[in-house]
Amino acid sequence: MKKQVMHRDWIATARTLSQALPYLQRYSGAIVVIKLGGHAMGSDEALDDFARDVVLMRQVGVNPVIVHGGGPMINTMLERLGIESEFINGKRVTDTATVEVVEMVLSGAINKRIVQAINQQGGKAAGLSGKDANLMICVQTNPELGCVGTPDSMNAEFLHQLFATDTIPVIAPLGAGRNGETFNVNGDTAAGAIAASLKADRLLLLTDVAGVKNTDGDVMTELKAQQIRDLTNTGVIAGGMIPKTETALDAIDGGVRAVVILDGRAPNACLLELFTEHGAGSLIRGD
Repeated sequence: MKKQVMHRDWIATARTLSQALPYLQRYSGAIVVIKLGGHAMGSDEALDDFARDVVLMRQVGVNPVIVHGGGPMINTMLERLGIESEFINGKRVTDTATVEVVEMVLSGAINKRIVQAINQQGGKAAGLSGKDANLMICVQTNPELGCVGTPDSMNAEFLHQLFATDTIPVIAPLGAGRNGETFNVNGDTAAGAIAASLKADRLLLLTDVAGVKNTDGDVMTELKAQQIRDLTNTGVIAGGMIPKTETALDAIDGGVRAVVILDGRAPNACLLELFTEHGAGSLIRGD
């Protein structure tokens, strides 16, 4: 009986691989930027599974770029160090002391954890921040928010050089100012700017929800840009989903072919989106 079960599993696996062939061919050579949120990282086991999926993507010819967040980890470290945070309209004021902690956590512990996970799965990952090679030059978003930046110019050529050596970039959302400043950049915003600079085929925003939902609470699998605007104006898209859909629209305007908002906690979420007929989450295209 055990052999029969294993045999059926092997047949199912082989059938899945065969059915994935058109999608493997479709994405060969494509650039896919993946925003990995702090909540989506989850446990070490979940990160290892994500890393294995990324290595598989690279193995079949996809050029993945990982941009990660780390809000929960930053909050924990600030509390541990006794640094109190001030908020204006729900946004953290990032003073000099805070941005030093943000850089330490994002470029240090979190970035290297992801890099190590990918390398342990047989990939070749390199940890970066937007400060490396002038990858992401920023301007100050709002003086009241302190060291918070908005991407202003990008060095996409540097990432293309990494693709040529089969290297998977893992990027912390920090940017450099033109006067030597260090800016903290919203992770979704950074991912969108990087995807636009690369004219990426896909931007995958891995979050902790299944996608954009309608008034009945059902995930909308495919949307046009104007639908996103209409749903926002009518209040259907609200709260934390608003900045994600705004990132999607900005990325599409910048030349990204499509953006997908999907649940990064779901097993093999990226593979399901790219290499199966039905995909995962909400796919957003231009009008």
